[in-house]
Amino acid sequence: DVISWNAIIAAYAQNGRGKEAFNFFRQMQLEGTKPDKVTFVSILSGCSHVGLPEDGWRIFISMNSVHGIMPTLEHYWCMIDLLGRAGQLNEAEHLVNNMPFVPHTAAWMSLLGAC
Repeated sequence: DVISWNAIIAAYAQNGRGKEAFNFFRQMQLEGTKPDKVTFVSILSGCSHVGLPEDGWRIFISMNSVHGIMPTLEHYWCMIDLLGRAGQLNEAEHLVNNMPFVPHTAAWMSLLGAC
């Protein structure tokens, strides 16, 4: 079920093994389990820790367009962190300024932490 997959994906992502987390994310979907909001936080975090900004963007966009899940503030924080770590500071700032939420201190801290 999705909870078991989330645990596996999160464990790999949190231990700097984002590529493996990404592989489990794909495998989960191939086996017919639909990702949820927690899945996306874990996989975006994994992309951030191993420097996969293109994959992160693709996953972030697919949340709504493919899976029908609206990104939450936490998903935006993951993307800001991902872009900042990848040196894409202009894109990260653009995301902070254009997200559908009032920019929270944590969003700015993520961006400043990348400088």
